[in-house]
Amino acid sequence: MQHVAASRCYNCATTLPPETDLAGNCPKCNAELHCCKQCSHFEPSTRFQCLKPIPVRIPVKDKANDCISFNPRVTVARDGTAGASAPPPPSAGPPAPRNADDARNAFDKLFKKI
Repeated sequence: MQHVAASRCYNCATTLPPETDLAGNCPKCNAELHCCKQCSHFEPSTRFQCLKPIPVRIPVKDKANDCISFNPRVTVARDGTAGASAPPPPSAGPPAPRNADDARNAFDKLFKKI
């Protein structure tokens, strides 16, 4: 399997073509792309919700802004179309329990409760 790096719209998760103008809007849902939620530095649990030191909080995270630290978020995913082959073999673990007693016995065996 190959891995594909691409930017996706924060709003609709559509893969953005490489030539997409990030100062513009998403081609599918028209969401503004140069915003905090589209940035790789966006982190809701940090001060001002940004990993970069910014002097002033940007209050609306899904509207266009002029932040100079903006870096588009890029995701890496598996490309399922390349080299499609047979499904992976089933795991060679123990068979699944058929009833509650089988499960209890397997648990007891695991922890040596006999």
